[in-house]
Amino acid sequence: MLRRNLLKTLGMAAGGYSISASSNAFSLTPKRALRIAHLTDIHVQPHLWAAKGFSKCLHHLQNLEVKPDLILNTGDSVMGSSGISRDKAAREWELYHKVLTAENSTPMVSCVGNHDIWCPPTASFSDGKKWAMDESKMTRTYRSFDKNGWHIILLDSIHCRPEGTGYYARLDEVQIDWLREDLNNTPSHTPILVASHIPILSASVFFDGDNLKDNQWVVPGSWMHTDSAQIIKLFHRHNNVKLAVSGHIHLLDRVIYNDVAYCCNGAVSGNYWMGKYKQTSPGYAIIDLYDDGSFSNEYVTYH
Repeated sequence: MLRRNLLKTLGMAAGGYSISASSNAFSLTPKRALRIAHLTDIHVQPHLWAAKGFSKCLHHLQNLEVKPDLILNTGDSVMGSSGISRDKAAREWELYHKVLTAENSTPMVSCVGNHDIWCPPTASFSDGKKWAMDESKMTRTYRSFDKNGWHIILLDSIHCRPEGTGYYARLDEVQIDWLREDLNNTPSHTPILVASHIPILSASVFFDGDNLKDNQWVVPGSWMHTDSAQIIKLFHRHNNVKLAVSGHIHLLDRVIYNDVAYCCNGAVSGNYWMGKYKQTSPGYAIIDLYDDGSFSNEYVTYH
């Protein structure tokens, strides 16, 4: 076996931390069907190095020897905050679009992140989400499409808490019913990638903050899906679900559970444009999807 094929089979890649999976490690070398650049947590703002850093990231990915076919943005495109004015929020979106228009020629699809939703006490959560949808050119916050032999599902993680303040991560009943039907309607031979802003399953959520209370682990419902068990059970009925990618935590981890790889990738902004966050540098992931249902997820730093 050629050394480069052996390295690919073992999931090793130079210049980044990667994970790969293959349905048959000893089969003929699979053909790459689709290359995706996974960007998340860009947090564009008029301060710090945000616009220049975002531009540099876009230049980096578009100058790879093998260019991505698609950018998958899993949300938090802008810094946002419920405490800023509508005018400031609008300026952040304007800056985000200015960078994209000037520096990017690769097709992009997006999820809504919590920072994308402008929701001060005087405004409604649904209105803020609708604004984020409009800025991201979405007709709905969850959807799916087929591309080059793969089925790609984009989920909406962000929902207002029942008490009306703050958010938590889950799928509402309408969306979980839609997901169930979408999975049922996807041919069993078609491999599936799922994307969400907040992780469905993650290891790094245990280390993002002081989560040990009275010798008990406490993971907030805004950091990982509170309906993880339900979603995982649903995925388990469909062995063509191969990987689920997310962001939100600004940390890099991989969890493989029931043969599904849950890849929480690091943030383009790192620590909100102030260097690395804990041990994770600013970056993005290159996801290669192959015609046999195998894949690789390699985290790349662009500085």
